[in-house]
Amino acid sequence: MNVTVNFTVNGRKTTVTTDGDRPLLDVLREDLQLTGTKYGCGEARCGACGVLADGKRIFTCVTPVKEAEGMTLVTIEGLSEGGKLHPVQEAFLAEGAYQCGYCTPGMVIAAVSLLQAKPKPTEAEIVAGMNRNLCRCCGYPKIVKAIERAAAGMGR
Repeated sequence: MNVTVNFTVNGRKTTVTTDGDRPLLDVLREDLQLTGTKYGCGEARCGACGVLADGKRIFTCVTPVKEAEGMTLVTIEGLSEGGKLHPVQEAFLAEGAYQCGYCTPGMVIAAVSLLQAKPKPTEAEIVAGMNRNLCRCCGYPKIVKAIERAAAGMGR
């Protein structure tokens, strides 16, 4: 059944009319052309589809679009401001914390969410906080370093 859903994505008020049970991921990628958010597993187990919803990470592959009503969403495309990358994005680049890059948008979103909740996490807290994100290239050591770098830089 089609429903009309109103939400804000990357600072832009958005209205979509579609099947309310359709995954939010499909709406972001297909209807809104925000293709940075990736489909990975379809089961909320890999983190590739992560976005921020009212400041907290959600998995869009298992979130029906009807649940986005009234939310403020931020995708990987919405993290940079005025052409300047978010500090987490800068840290991922500086540390080479990506290989194939497929998981990177979800990793960055998860790291931003983690640092919002815990601005100065320990290495163990970073590992625990990133636990629901998978990197098939096994870039985890560089990802942890990037998050540590971002945390240090954001505290200035």
